[in-house]
Amino acid sequence: MERRGPAAPQSLDFTVENVEQALHQLYYDPNIENKNLAQKWLMQAQVSPQAWHFSWLLLNLDKVPEIQYFGASALHIKISRYWNDIPADQYESLKSQLFSQITRFASGSKIVLTRLCVALASLALSMMPEAWPCAVADMVRMFQAEDCNVDGRARCLALLELLTVLPEEFQTSRLPQYRKGQVRSVLAQECGSVFPLLEQLLQQPDSPGFIKQKVLKCFSSWVQLEIPLMDCENLIQAAFTSLQDPELFDTAVEAIVNAISQPDAQRYVNTLLKLIPPVLSLQEQLRQAVQGGDMETSHGICRIAVALGENHSRALLDQVQHWQSFLALVNMIMFCTGIPGHYPVNETTSSLTLTFWYTLQDDILSFEPDKQAVYQQVYRPVYFQLVDVLLHKAQFPSDEEYGFWSSDEKEQFRIYRVDISDTLMYVYEMLGAELLSNLYDKLGRLLTNTEQPSSWQHTEALLYGFQSIAETIDVNYSDVVPGLIGLIPRISISNVQLADTVMFTIGALSEWLADHPVMINNVLPLVLQALGNPELSISSVSTLKKICRECKYDLPPYAANIVAVSQDVLMKQIHKTSQCMWLMQALGFLLSALQVEEILKNLHSLITPYIQQLEKLADETPNPSNKLAIIHILGLLSNLFTTLDISHHDDDHESTEVKKLPMPQGPNPVVVVLQQVFQLIQKVLSKWLNDAQVVESVCAIFEKSVKTLLDDFAPMVPQLCEMLGQMYSTIPQASALDLTRQLVHIFAHEPAHFPPIKALFLLVTSVTLTLFQQGPRDHPDIVDSFMQLLAQALKRKPDLFLCSTLDVQAVFQCGVLSLKFPEALTVKASCGFFTELLPRCGEVPPVGQVVHEHGKLLLQAVLEGVGGQASRSLMDHFAEILFTLSKHCFSYLSVWMKEAMQQEGFPSARVSPEQKDTFSQQILSRERVNKRRVKEMVKEFTLLCRGLHGTEYTADY
Repeated sequence: MERRGPAAPQSLDFTVENVEQALHQLYYDPNIENKNLAQKWLMQAQVSPQAWHFSWLLLNLDKVPEIQYFGASALHIKISRYWNDIPADQYESLKSQLFSQITRFASGSKIVLTRLCVALASLALSMMPEAWPCAVADMVRMFQAEDCNVDGRARCLALLELLTVLPEEFQTSRLPQYRKGQVRSVLAQECGSVFPLLEQLLQQPDSPGFIKQKVLKCFSSWVQLEIPLMDCENLIQAAFTSLQDPELFDTAVEAIVNAISQPDAQRYVNTLLKLIPPVLSLQEQLRQAVQGGDMETSHGICRIAVALGENHSRALLDQVQHWQSFLALVNMIMFCTGIPGHYPVNETTSSLTLTFWYTLQDDILSFEPDKQAVYQQVYRPVYFQLVDVLLHKAQFPSDEEYGFWSSDEKEQFRIYRVDISDTLMYVYEMLGAELLSNLYDKLGRLLTNTEQPSSWQHTEALLYGFQSIAETIDVNYSDVVPGLIGLIPRISISNVQLADTVMFTIGALSEWLADHPVMINNVLPLVLQALGNPELSISSVSTLKKICRECKYDLPPYAANIVAVSQDVLMKQIHKTSQCMWLMQALGFLLSALQVEEILKNLHSLITPYIQQLEKLADETPNPSNKLAIIHILGLLSNLFTTLDISHHDDDHESTEVKKLPMPQGPNPVVVVLQQVFQLIQKVLSKWLNDAQVVESVCAIFEKSVKTLLDDFAPMVPQLCEMLGQMYSTIPQASALDLTRQLVHIFAHEPAHFPPIKALFLLVTSVTLTLFQQGPRDHPDIVDSFMQLLAQALKRKPDLFLCSTLDVQAVFQCGVLSLKFPEALTVKASCGFFTELLPRCGEVPPVGQVVHEHGKLLLQAVLEGVGGQASRSLMDHFAEILFTLSKHCFSYLSVWMKEAMQQEGFPSARVSPEQKDTFSQQILSRERVNKRRVKEMVKEFTLLCRGLHGTEYTADY
């Protein structure tokens, strides 16, 4: 077969010979196209009726394992997916054939044996309980029967393989939900045939290791069927014994953890209590493993302790008389949390324990007050110890050791520290303000102890603890923060990691600084000094941004210094692009609180170098390097104007001091600057109009300014509208439409600004309609933005659709065409346009006329989408259109629906005339006024149209 042309496999019959040839091509043909063709053909062969014939022949013992494996897989697919095709009178012969094949392969290829076991398991699940009442007991009996042809040990392994895959096949089976529950309870009862056998095999002194391993895997598989924990007791104890055997250790851990972790296990409290002593008895083995650097053993024992503690802390806490044994388990888990060594290089165990501490805390705090008080008395000291352990684990290794870590190890350590940070934040709920005092005392002792100088790692970890809590908890009323702010300047910063944490801690305290402005000067010099260090780029810039945002009304005395330092680092290009943008946002916040003259003066010194650079770039011939420079400068301006807001639109929670600030008179400083650079921007555009990224960057300056300034932007509207019109007429780009939409949203309802906005709207509409005539398929982004613009216009200023020069019919037809685009976002935007357009039928005559004349085309496009032309994720949006049509054009809809549904094979060949009629009646019934019901109708109908109704694909739909 490998010699045939690429098209050959498609036309071949599904015979044994052809299957073998295709498999040879799949495994050995070096040509990837031939391999893909062979794979596609083999997939068709597996599901063909002929598979019942060739599968058995492929299992002949003279075939190679790859061919036998394919035969066994084909049998499994036929049984699991096409069960209804098998006549009931053939069940028994199929069962005996599979038993026979499994017996033959008991001493043969392991992978083929497993597939045959999976096939028989699938058969059993489909037959039980009616057609095969005692399936599991029968399996055990069949394989325990003497067979002189097959070695007893091989038979035992084959039986264990079959019993192991049976629950696994159940978990992944496609049984209907009602059958799943039925079969699960039958299997749970049948464990009585399995567990005694497993116990016997584990306890037999002469059972070899590989048999015991298989037994433990089998047990592990069965416990996931929610077998009562007390029925598993003997096997769990046997698994604990197996932990002493290094060969069985991993499998025994898996079995114990799976058994303990079953959701149902918490009902069996007595059994859980019996499990605590064997878990505690593992402590010596755990200590030896830690001392010997045996990470696998310590990891496994930790998993067992955490599984018991995490899954059942509530049930075990409730057993008040056993509080000491549970506390011993908690202390064992604490040992695992604080396991020696640095994560993830010397140990990988401690991270497993973190969720346990959340769970235990939640359970303690969920008790009624009296009981909670008792537990708090016992567990508060434990949680204080936990904080010490976590901060120790969060410490960086020595600089020398850290230098040898790979980038992947450093990243894993960073994530681990974030997990510790989250845990500390959560623990604050249990320990409260005393936790901060505790951390402060330790940090104070550390920094003031001159006799015993501390390592920077210790200082950094304590600060990290503070930062973790202050980032998310309101520490404004804490009495230790003033002391901490006083201690920070005393820290000897000799290391990047420590400096980073100092910065992030200051940033986390920025809201506190806003309430205590007298302390700003304690830390601001540190932040400004750090700005000059490229290694502290992220932490220093983000901290300055937080301070400028939270404390801006207290920063005017420091403004000149902040601007000067920022300007210096920007000119020296110390920071990467994203940090430069954050820095500009920080300066925007800072300048917002100054007097207008001061703002203009600072803006002049800050922006002039960039304007000069931009003037120079505007004269140059376009090339990739000056393009990046232009986009960078435009980005800096955009980010500055994003946060520079002298009218304080963003101060929803203004303090009384803010409210007393006088509202500035005269033009907004941002508008002054924009008017000064407007011609320069036009000049840049004239050379870069073909480049979508530059156009986008230009539009972003104005879009962000409009969003921030709102009505204050008004003086710029006429010239911006003119520039946008020229831009879009020359080369249409989506970013220009998005900016037009923003202008429509804010200014279209104001009479003074309506004329330029109306002219711009009509111009971009006319240009876009021309684009549609030329073929819009290459511009889904423009179509998407255009639809959003139309929807915004209808929402804010429907009068725009009364203009005699607006071709409403052409706009409508463009919308219909857009519904058929393959891009989901474009279709969604088009649906949004129609849901705004249809309610205007009465108030805007041109809209009403077009809908009445061409609404049938819209309905047709919607039904095509529902019928399978559009993604299922869009059905709610199509349903919105149908809902709006029925609400505003009901009499027309009933006629259009009838005409559309009369077309044969429309909207899908898979739906019958009766199903189409039912859907039409539903859409036109009284239920049409309920939007949720209309969405349900559309979802149901689209599944019918796609042939998916009642299949597994609809489960999450």
